[in-house]
Amino acid sequence: MTDVLITAGELAELVKKEPCVIIDTRNPDAYAAGHLPGAVNVHDIFTFLATSTPEGIHELKTKFADAFGGAGLSGKETAVIYEQSMNSGFGQSCRGYFLLTMLGYPKVKVLHGGFDAWKAADLPVTTDVAVPLKVGFAIVPEAGDIMIDAKAMLAAVGKPGVAILDVRDVDEWIGESSSPYGKDFCPRKGRIPGAVWLEWYRMMKPTSEGPRFKSKDEILAECATVGISQTTPVYLYCFKGARASNTFLALKNAGVKDVRMYFGSWNEWSRDASLPIDEGLPTAAVVTGKAA
Repeated sequence: MTDVLITAGELAELVKKEPCVIIDTRNPDAYAAGHLPGAVNVHDIFTFLATSTPEGIHELKTKFADAFGGAGLSGKETAVIYEQSMNSGFGQSCRGYFLLTMLGYPKVKVLHGGFDAWKAADLPVTTDVAVPLKVGFAIVPEAGDIMIDAKAMLAAVGKPGVAILDVRDVDEWIGESSSPYGKDFCPRKGRIPGAVWLEWYRMMKPTSEGPRFKSKDEILAECATVGISQTTPVYLYCFKGARASNTFLALKNAGVKDVRMYFGSWNEWSRDASLPIDEGLPTAAVVTGKAA
């Protein structure tokens, strides 16, 4: 696949050559303080909590088709999404990439390094608020196959050959906290049974200019530590699909062929008492569980 990531310098050139719609996923205050020229603020990309019921998925699709159409995305433009930096927004720019991909949008890029990278390159910043022309946004139904629901995730529990990949922070993985919003935000703490764990930060590495995604081979090496190869079907989850979107982008860029997202993630799974969880410290068997 072509690289989803675009550098600040590449973006500065791209906007001169072809129509682009730039989407700022940060909170409205950060946007108001300064943003990329022409950028439209769509903070809901980060904040919206989805459920994976048929009604919830329908609501998710219609909400964001409307939001992206409102931002001026007709299908002809390249959508470019950014956050503050790659690790400050829990993967929120990548969540935008996932949502657009799930809706079937043909051309999506994520600004590598986010707003910080744009500023570091001394590129122009504005406080002018863009007023986009609302356009029709077409949903491609089959593109939604990259999103799975709780039933599909439950069916994968104990299924050989499918890797259930948890990318949450360590306190959530070991069952100390239920969410980034607070330890007891969700009613249950723990993991989906049989999941393997790669903390989402491991897809990136520090550089002198802030965090950047690792190379394809480095990402595949990280995956190999939990038994995932380019041919392993991977079902991803985190708390609400943002950090998992960061990992989704990394895995797709690294050539992992079948990656799907349980977008409802722990926020949904933990609230349904009928769904099984593993609690407490993971055992060695889970940590080294064979996913390949």
